[in-house]
Amino acid sequence: MKNDGVQKVVLIVIDSLGVGELPDARLYGDEGSNTLANLARAVNGVNLPNLEALGLGRLGDFPGIRPVEHPAGAFGRMAEKSPGKDTTTGHWEMAGIILERPFPVYPDGFPPEVIRAFEEKTGRKVLGNKAASGTEIIMELGEEHVKTGKPIVYTSADSVFQIAAHEEVIPVPELYEMCRIAREILAGEHAVGRVIARPFAGRPGGFKRTANRHDFSLVPPRPNILTLLSESGRPVVAVGKVNDIFAGAGITRAVPTKDNMEGIGLTAELVKNTQEGLIFTNLVEFDMVYGHRNDPAGYAAALEAFDRRLPEITGALGERDLLIITADHGCDPTTASTDHSREYVPLLAAGKPVRAGVDLGVRETFADVAATLAEVFNLDFAPGRSFAGEILRPGR
Repeated sequence: MKNDGVQKVVLIVIDSLGVGELPDARLYGDEGSNTLANLARAVNGVNLPNLEALGLGRLGDFPGIRPVEHPAGAFGRMAEKSPGKDTTTGHWEMAGIILERPFPVYPDGFPPEVIRAFEEKTGRKVLGNKAASGTEIIMELGEEHVKTGKPIVYTSADSVFQIAAHEEVIPVPELYEMCRIAREILAGEHAVGRVIARPFAGRPGGFKRTANRHDFSLVPPRPNILTLLSESGRPVVAVGKVNDIFAGAGITRAVPTKDNMEGIGLTAELVKNTQEGLIFTNLVEFDMVYGHRNDPAGYAAALEAFDRRLPEITGALGERDLLIITADHGCDPTTASTDHSREYVPLLAAGKPVRAGVDLGVRETFADVAATLAEVFNLDFAPGRSFAGEILRPGR
């Protein structure tokens, strides 16, 4: 179906807002995970009237969120087809990149040949080299790092090589250069999804991460929906860590953010001032600050804060603008694990071109987002199944 109606798409990722375990969750140790339902239950209900109005409550039993009879938007759930449950896998699949095998993970730390090459090229021995919580490992090894100058290398259940360093010991530019070195080393069989700079500050007993985190991702395969859009001459504006996730590929403008609130505000401004193309926003604090820290109360409060400000975005939408709200994986803050969880993610669509109350059901892959973008922008792209024909009003 050729579409001549939609001019701009706003794609917002509520990072880690899963809505129930996938059928293969047991393979990942995630049985029972349901990020939204479990956090809502833990705080005796969440108040999300704007998301509720779009149909969020029709996706499951979420305390405090009503399954409204006549939603203002279209609603559904998406399953992840790629193996894995990390940020890169989820975002890449939304862009139409379905992985055949997962990115490598290192629950026992990185092999000697990787660490040896890293130490030789950076000129610094490392501390750690194990799977750990990021906040806990700087408390454990931060003082030794400050005394010795050795960077802290660690990983998690995700495919990541993380380097933590105090900003007064290893300045941020040097830390970024160390990450670039690691990115070059981590190729082939050791091609992790992301190398992440984790700078921190403070004194022993009070170390805290700073806002200077930076992700060094693999360059995604081409073509994908972002590269096709930019090559067609349309703007692709990346808000938050989206630019890092795609290593800048297909991005025409990167807009960094410090937190969710800044990301929401900048997105609203971009909706007002961008005439066409794609605005792709990631709101990372749900995952980074609350999901991984097993903080359901903080997660719930952050969701309510997003919901209160959602009208800034919906109110800025033009006659030919489409809003899609989704997530990239789960991160249930009520389970013993502090890692991501293998879950369905919500799919909400809104805007003046959208037919209200459309039930999109369960989509087989996140790549349906890419297929939808391809259809509304009249691009030829195969992965996924577009839902444009289901949600757009006649003539749109």
